[in-house]
Amino acid sequence: MHQHAIRLRDSNLGPEYRSDRGHLIEDFYLPALQAATRYDRAVGYFTSSSLALLGQGLDDFTSRDGVMRIIASPNLEQQDIADIEAGYTLRSVLERAALRDLSQAIEVPHAARGLGKLGRLVADNRVEFKLAYISSNNRVGMYHEKIGVFRDGRDLIAFKGSANETRSGLIGNFESLEVFRSWDVRDTDRALRISEDFEDLWHNRTTLLRVLPFTDAVKHVVEQAARDTAHRTDLDELPAHGAPVTIAPTTTDTRGKLAIPQDLLVRDYQKEAVQNWFSHRGRGLLRMATGTGKTVTALAAAAQLASKLHKHDKSLLTVVVVPYQHLVDQWARDIAWFGMTPIRAYESTTAWHQRVADLQHALALGVAEAGVIVTTNKTFGEAPFQRLLADYRGQLLLIADEAHNLGAARLRTKLPPNAQYRLGLSATPERWFDDAGTEALTDYFGDIVFEIGIAQAIQNGALCRYSYWPVLTELDEEEADLYVTVTTRIAKLMAARQGSDPLDDDSPLGALLRKRANILGHARAKLPALKMELEQRRTQSHQLVYCAEGRHPLSLENNSSDPTQLEQVMTLVGTDLHMPAARYTSETKRIDRQDVLNRFSNGTDLQAVVSMRCLDEGVDVPAARTAYLLASSSNPRQFIQRRGRVLRKAPGKDTAHIIDFIVVPPSGASALQHETERRMLRGELARVEEFAQLADNEAHTLDILRPLRKRYGLFDT
Repeated sequence: MHQHAIRLRDSNLGPEYRSDRGHLIEDFYLPALQAATRYDRAVGYFTSSSLALLGQGLDDFTSRDGVMRIIASPNLEQQDIADIEAGYTLRSVLERAALRDLSQAIEVPHAARGLGKLGRLVADNRVEFKLAYISSNNRVGMYHEKIGVFRDGRDLIAFKGSANETRSGLIGNFESLEVFRSWDVRDTDRALRISEDFEDLWHNRTTLLRVLPFTDAVKHVVEQAARDTAHRTDLDELPAHGAPVTIAPTTTDTRGKLAIPQDLLVRDYQKEAVQNWFSHRGRGLLRMATGTGKTVTALAAAAQLASKLHKHDKSLLTVVVVPYQHLVDQWARDIAWFGMTPIRAYESTTAWHQRVADLQHALALGVAEAGVIVTTNKTFGEAPFQRLLADYRGQLLLIADEAHNLGAARLRTKLPPNAQYRLGLSATPERWFDDAGTEALTDYFGDIVFEIGIAQAIQNGALCRYSYWPVLTELDEEEADLYVTVTTRIAKLMAARQGSDPLDDDSPLGALLRKRANILGHARAKLPALKMELEQRRTQSHQLVYCAEGRHPLSLENNSSDPTQLEQVMTLVGTDLHMPAARYTSETKRIDRQDVLNRFSNGTDLQAVVSMRCLDEGVDVPAARTAYLLASSSNPRQFIQRRGRVLRKAPGKDTAHIIDFIVVPPSGASALQHETERRMLRGELARVEEFAQLADNEAHTLDILRPLRKRYGLFDT
């Protein structure tokens, strides 16, 4: 037997442990396991989940050639009870029930790791299992006593209490244990009596109870878990400040932790982004153009960080926050590619809350190397998720996809201060008309540590080349009058606004800015102009139409039931032009969204997808070759994201085409409106110039706008 410095009497174990005064595992079980050489446990419902939670202590126990004896009562399901009543062999039903939980645990990484440690004890003949039950008149009763004994060759500690050897028993429930120490004269008799009770149980000498061997039955399950976890190795250790990062696929078995996939080609600029983030001590914003692989870059950084921390015996919890539910699913698929199954936290709290709590405990105890949770902005900001984050004391990485959203006043106060590592992703981190929100983002995440724009991405071959075609459409007189009225109200509010005041969508100023953008986005002349453009391409596939959100502001003011722009476009494309089309909006069921994108990608039975805002942030539609931009927001984030959607590369796609509907004043506008019209055109032309300067047909685009510039004196724009 190996010598060890710590004895049970040196472990400072007290006479009682209770949930309101401490943690049963950290305060009692682990110190006892770290000192003991023998562990006897008799308990109702001993499940595999507890093996994972005790895994940290099992390492020390195993290193000292520790020996375990476990008596448990299996957790019977209704079918098990029915089989017993039907006359099935009692022993076989009990064994089947006990093996069921152990077999299922192999599929759970941190539980499999605990089973693997136990499997090595089984292989060395240093652990035995027995099943206990009450049998009377062909009916089975369950053994519910809860006692245990730790020994170190000199002393023993006996305990009894309410805690089952299950995850909920040791962590989730309110439990208590009484502890009796053999070296304390007040406890000696009780400690020895509990030890004798266990010996009677083990040797089947207890009245009413039957105890039968189980080690042979369980052997193949725990030994398989041991084989599955024996050869797992870590990725290259990450550098200290300024040292180079090696980001390469791993060829080792990495189930249960993040790892670079073998079939992933990490681009040089993505490696540089990860390097820069580590050089800034694991904090910073990545300004990466849509389509340049922000998700892959972030997961590569998380995988490297988890590996580095593991080499220092630290576990990493990664929390990914995304704007929408469909992006949770999209991230989850990529995370699975990197070797882990994340917890998806959205919708009903009951669906994820306990799983998150269990994961956090497993990480805190060191029995899981890494864990990932993906959640929506909405769930992230709500009290249940916030409480879980606040209570977590381990290593925490927060990844914010489309990080600019978290600068909103309602969310920026929710960012967890206990996240040691922080990574924000966005093509446009700056918040439009919101300096305070932008400043809050950089205060939390850090500065922009890496940047790649669309120009560089096209040059590097990460995005495809494109042509850009602005189509001029006039406001009608009614729309122009409303535009002037709204702009005048905006100017007054802007003049009265304090520079640091937050600009949220639900603020009066935010609502007016949104209304003005909607006047341009819903301009009535766009529909006939769109029809002309579609007619030229009615035989082409992979066409994407971006519509304005909601209803025309004039329809809202007049309480009109006019069809929405999206409804009009669907009629135009599907009914008038006979082009197979589908809508993709926030109202599209999640189960149908992937089907729409798959059909669109195949290009066989679906020529066009008609969408609104929900395609702006993060949804992959690389098959799109032609995009029609009906919604004319002057917010740079929106039009940059929409351009990026159609520039993603795909097999057989060398170039993309963007048709942008630019709103201009009516030709008969009055002189009184001239300055307002100039400002409107400035906003529209800023987008045109942004798009045109990287397009293959830049000169042609600028020629189209020359007459307008001349009319309104905008050659300086």
